[in-house]
Amino acid sequence: MSQSPLDSFRASNLTSAVSQELTQALGNKISFAMGAREQAAQTVTHHQPQLPDAVVFAQNQEDVQTLVRLCNQHKVPVVARAQGSSLEGHTTALQGGVCLDLNAMNTILEVNQGDLDCRVQTGVTRKQLNEHLRDTGLFFPIDPGADASIGGMAATRASGTNAVRYGTMRENVLGLSVVMADGSLMKCGTRARKSSAGYDLTRLMVGSEGTLGIITEVQLRLYGIPEATSAAICAFETTQGAVEAVQLIMQMGIPVARCEFLDAVQIKAVNAYSKTNYPEEPHLFFEFHGTDAGVAEQATMAGEICADFGGKGFQWTSDTENRNKLWQARHDAYWASLALRPGCKGLPTDICVPISRLSESLLATRAAVEASGLTATMVGHVGDGNYHLLILLDENSPEEWHAAEKLNAQMVEKAIAMGGTCTGEHGVGTGKKKYLPLEMPSALPTMASIKRALDPNNILNPGKIFDLD
Repeated sequence: MSQSPLDSFRASNLTSAVSQELTQALGNKISFAMGAREQAAQTVTHHQPQLPDAVVFAQNQEDVQTLVRLCNQHKVPVVARAQGSSLEGHTTALQGGVCLDLNAMNTILEVNQGDLDCRVQTGVTRKQLNEHLRDTGLFFPIDPGADASIGGMAATRASGTNAVRYGTMRENVLGLSVVMADGSLMKCGTRARKSSAGYDLTRLMVGSEGTLGIITEVQLRLYGIPEATSAAICAFETTQGAVEAVQLIMQMGIPVARCEFLDAVQIKAVNAYSKTNYPEEPHLFFEFHGTDAGVAEQATMAGEICADFGGKGFQWTSDTENRNKLWQARHDAYWASLALRPGCKGLPTDICVPISRLSESLLATRAAVEASGLTATMVGHVGDGNYHLLILLDENSPEEWHAAEKLNAQMVEKAIAMGGTCTGEHGVGTGKKKYLPLEMPSALPTMASIKRALDPNNILNPGKIFDLD
C-alpha cells in the first residue's frame, strides 16, 4: 500500500510560547526547519513516517535533562532516536512533539580492560566501539546487523547473530544512566558482575523502547577476542533436517558462537546479490570461537551431526577472508532480498519459539507464504529459536499489503500458541503492539501501572508497546 506523505498539517504540540521557551533553553541545538523534521522522520521501517514538531540535537546529558524537563512541564511528547535502524516504528513521532537526536553523544568514556567492561555515551555505535577496542584484545559481541547505537540497542533489547553464545543486550548491560520523565537523572546497576540489591531497574529499562526514560550512558560487559575463529557452511535437503541438526548441536553442548539458518529462497537472493554459488537449498552458517584445537573440534563435531541429518558439503575454515565473505553475505541478506523484486517494499517481521517447536514453526510459515502467493525470504538465529521473514511487496497494491498483514498475523499467532513470542529481536514499537494482549494479557495492567508511575504525563515515546487508554 502506498505510504501517504508526511503529515505536515497535524496540529502542533508546540505553541509559540513553548517554542520560544525551548529555544531560549537550548539555543541553536533546536531546529523547527522542515528539512530537519523530515530527516528525523525517516527510518528503514515500512511503517508510515510522522513529522515531529521540532528536532533537538543533544550534545550532552544536560541537554537531554533540560529538554525533557521542559517538555514534561508542557506535556509535549519526546521521541529519542539515533541511527534510526529499528524496524517496528520505534522512533516514529506518532503524536508529534520533539525528536531528540542523540547521535552527537558518541564518546567512549572509559574502558576497564582488567574488569572486561566499558562505559559509553548513548550515541556510540557498535562498530565505533569495536574499532576503539581493537588494540585492547577485547570486543563487544552483540551484532544486530545494522550499525546501531548502543543506547538504541539497549532500549530495544537488541541481540543478533552472536546471541546464541554471548546473549542479548539484557545479559550484557551492567548499568545505565537514564533521564526520567521529570528531567531527573537515575543511575542504576554497577560494575559488579552480580548484585542482590533492590529492584533490577537496569533490566526494566533495557527493552523499554524509550517509554520509561531516555538512556544517556551505558555500562557494558566486554569479552576477550578469541584466540581462533572458524566459520562453516552446510546445505541441507530439508528445513527439518537443518533445524534438527541445530537442536542436537545445542543439546550436545557444542559452544557455537553463531548459528544462522537461510532458507532456499534466501540463498537464491544471496547468490544473486553477493555473487556466491551456494546450492539453492536450506543452509546453516556457523561460527566457532576458542583455541585452534577447540574450534577444529567444534567444527568437526558439528559437521558429523549435520551429516546425520542430511547435511551436504559441510565446509569449515579459519581463513579470515573467507569468514568475512560468508558473514558479509549473511549481513547483506536484507538488501539481497529486496533485490529479488526490484522496486518492492520490504515488510520485515520476526518471532521466537521454543527450539523444540522451531522446525514446525518454520515449515508452517513457509506453507503460509506459499498459500498467500507472496514472495518472502527467511533467515533465523536458529540456535535460540528466533527467525525473520521479509515479505516483498508492491507498495501500490492494497491486496498485497492486506495479504502480508494476514500472513504476519498467522505467523505471530502460531508462535504465541507454541509458547513463543511475537518478537524475539525487533521489539514491539508500533508494529507488534496489537499482539501484546494476546501474548501477555495478565502482564499488561502491571506494565501500564509502571508507565503511569514513571511517566504520568505520557510524554516519553507515547503510543509505543501498548496504549494507555
